[in-house]
Amino acid sequence: MSGPTRLGVIGCGFFAGNHLNSWSDLRPQGLDLVAVCDLDAAKAKAASEQFGVPRWYDKPEAMFAGEQLDLVDIITQVRSHKTLVEMAMGAGVAAIVQKPFGNDLAECRDMVELAEKAGKFLAVHENFRFQRPNLMIMDVIRSGAIGEPNWGRISFRTGYDIYAGQPYLLTEERFVITDLGVHVVDLARVFFGEADHITAELQKRNPRVRGEDTATMMVRHNSGAVSVVECTYESRRIPDAFPVTVLEIEGSKGSIRLDQYLQIHITSEGKLTSVNGDAPVLPWAARPWHVVQDSVFNTCEHILQRFRAGKPADVSGADNLRTYALCDAAYAAAASRRAETPAV
Repeated sequence: MSGPTRLGVIGCGFFAGNHLNSWSDLRPQGLDLVAVCDLDAAKAKAASEQFGVPRWYDKPEAMFAGEQLDLVDIITQVRSHKTLVEMAMGAGVAAIVQKPFGNDLAECRDMVELAEKAGKFLAVHENFRFQRPNLMIMDVIRSGAIGEPNWGRISFRTGYDIYAGQPYLLTEERFVITDLGVHVVDLARVFFGEADHITAELQKRNPRVRGEDTATMMVRHNSGAVSVVECTYESRRIPDAFPVTVLEIEGSKGSIRLDQYLQIHITSEGKLTSVNGDAPVLPWAARPWHVVQDSVFNTCEHILQRFRAGKPADVSGADNLRTYALCDAAYAAAASRRAETPAV
């Protein structure tokens, strides 16, 4: 793609500021942020003014009709994702969708098929794999320093009050796996490869929530590796690890451990090496969110580069369908009390 990529953003709420800051920083890389949209006109207008976006809309239909967009970033609640993707594809516009991808697996399949038929780029903004420590860990794995990964634990446990900023989560029937588990399950796929089957135990430990708030899953990967994948918003510990994903990976020649202080401990050839995996605090970011905020920039940059090169993103809709299918299988496994195979 030779000219600038004309981008529109739909959704100017809780998390959108991280995307808008990232897209603003990517303007020198060929990004033209031309329009923002939110059903709340005040939010759209404020985002337009804050980020120097020429035009704002309070109806997505009006934005698609009034702009010549190349790409749209959909940062809305999951209920609207399929409708907005259909709208984008109908207008000939490529799309990025915030996680979770869809309301159910069938919706996700429909969106992937729609993009394939339209010949359009479709990506899901899955950012945990783009967090600085996880990128560093993947580099270690690719180097062969720990041999073939064959066991691991990926753990996101916190007592952070997520409901203060996102109160709608209290009413979700499928909660913690859909909201948080997608991230840690995606990391399991990144580190160990595709899954053969999954087992899961779900708990509702907070009486205020409708769905599960704790998930403990075990994945058998096609490679033979086994990973324990866990997430909760009901951990009570000091210090709280939020928002760090603590993990350990064992391989045929060594191991990797990421602690809650973002230190990466690598055992290789009988020697222990520790390196700092902390992310930079971007000018618009703040601790402790900075690792997540840096990953939002990294994800946006990756997606933009792949789109401009005419190549699918690592986090394409087709790829994220596998993550979503594994999460769906976890719910099925919890209900059946037996191992379930993801149905992509």
